[in-house]
Amino acid sequence: MVDFYTLSAPKPNGSSYDFASLKGKVVLIVNTASKCGFTPQFAELEELNKKYKDQGLVILGFPCNQFASQDPEGDEGIGAFCTKNYGVSFDMLAKSDVNGSNANEVFKWLKDQKSGLLGLSGIKWNFTKFLVDKDGKVQQRYSPQTKPLSISNEIEKLLKAPSAAK
Repeated sequence: MVDFYTLSAPKPNGSSYDFASLKGKVVLIVNTASKCGFTPQFAELEELNKKYKDQGLVILGFPCNQFASQDPEGDEGIGAFCTKNYGVSFDMLAKSDVNGSNANEVFKWLKDQKSGLLGLSGIKWNFTKFLVDKDGKVQQRYSPQTKPLSISNEIEKLLKAPSAAK
């Protein structure tokens, strides 16, 4: 059975990010793009990262070029852009598809766990966000319009909640 902690995702360097390392952490997963109207959300994501990472929040960015080709660069260029323009220090994983037959397994799983508007599972645009609790359960799916700082209260609640995992 696939659960959150059995997932993995490719890193830009070709190695694998093992989700088993996320046990007991609150995780915010975002499909990102560097040439999108929502790109300035990187600043708020980094603000959340700085504020909560020492309390157990992990933010994972998944660059995606599926929406109007708004992330055309390779992984190295994307990483350099995010660091230079927004000071991103959270993990940016390898560029991935989030919809279709080549969708990253992480997004296939996330969409199965929490559908979007009108019960549709497909990701509609860049900067869709999934908030996962300490036990690997998807608690919320947020639209691209949802600003990262607006979910601070939800993140705080999940960080303070006890984990069922021992």
